[in-house]
Amino acid sequence: MIYSGFKDLTLSKLGFGAMRLPLLEDGKTIDRGAVKEMVDYAMEHGINYFDTAFPYHAGLSEVVLGEALKSWPRESWYLADKFPGHQHHLAFIPEEVFIQQLEKCGVEYFDFYLLHNVCENSLDYYLDPSKGYVDYFLEQRRLGRIKHLGFSSHADLEALQAFLDSPYGAEMEFCQIQLNYLDWTLQKAKAKCDIIRSHGLPIWVMEPVRGGRLAALGDAADASLKALRPDESVPAWAFRWLQSVPGVTVILSGMSSLEQMADNVRSFEAERPLSQAEEAALMDAVAPLHSRVPCTACRYCCDGCPMELDIPMLISAYNDLSLGFNFTPMMRIEALPEDKRPSACLACGACAEICPQGIPIPDILAGLTEKYESMPKWSDICRQRAEEAARLSNK
Repeated sequence: MIYSGFKDLTLSKLGFGAMRLPLLEDGKTIDRGAVKEMVDYAMEHGINYFDTAFPYHAGLSEVVLGEALKSWPRESWYLADKFPGHQHHLAFIPEEVFIQQLEKCGVEYFDFYLLHNVCENSLDYYLDPSKGYVDYFLEQRRLGRIKHLGFSSHADLEALQAFLDSPYGAEMEFCQIQLNYLDWTLQKAKAKCDIIRSHGLPIWVMEPVRGGRLAALGDAADASLKALRPDESVPAWAFRWLQSVPGVTVILSGMSSLEQMADNVRSFEAERPLSQAEEAALMDAVAPLHSRVPCTACRYCCDGCPMELDIPMLISAYNDLSLGFNFTPMMRIEALPEDKRPSACLACGACAEICPQGIPIPDILAGLTEKYESMPKWSDICRQRAEEAARLSNK
């Protein structure tokens, strides 16, 4: 197992994310036996970092992961949990949530604790001192019930910068972002890494294979990668690519089976970053996923828009959602006022007339509106998770 140093700790480079735990045949109930087997395998093969969160598996991820870790000495593993401040419309009380999380996980302290998804939707709530979100957790760190405090984020650059520049941002010890070779440009992950490193923080990685989207790139692409590294799987390329990104300390993988875990463990047995030639081959293999609207963000289109829409940002969201559902662009649109969403486009054509790339912008915004309205909304997902958690807790 490859390890990273963090302050006085030695952390496994591969962390076990508990958002996609194995399920029984009903597709809803966590397979506790399989989780225990995976946790044991992880511990036996050097993984010592485990990550869960309040909303995962309708609140049961914390319980099941805590049960599975209980047979191992407490000092042999590190547990991370998160406060669901991004679900601010549900009005969680920090103290109530935190005490419940400790009890559910069966621990007296968390090694790592995160403000969950500081983004455009939640930034004002986290930064509002009257709500006491961050102040409460700073006090828990002082008391030793939180050893290290950080945050996760799906934010765009502006919101990420705003939080890190704030007094609360100055208290953070690490930052967890969505990072993989596709989102390096698609979701501006490279620029996000630059911002995080400029504040002296190490980087935790989530979605290294983009929820499984980068686990299989297509028969021809997969074969081309296999020819270059016959002993490694396609997902391994995503992990090897991350080994070249400066500042990456922990890479979380939401593993759903023992087979996935065994394959990922093999990828972390030794450092084998991609060569320049291999990285070029990987970019060729993933090129079809980059087939998108060629917006250069020159912003000429914005000057004449009667609705003052942020058209380059909306086109970026269109490109992202063209690959399928993803939280980041959906949350970004949902955070906009109604009159700044793609549905506010008047289809006047002023933007298309001035676009140097000849992009039919009104058609793209109409397509984005259709995609957005057909996909689950973040606020609805939060409510559904809360309702399901309440239902299960009342059983």
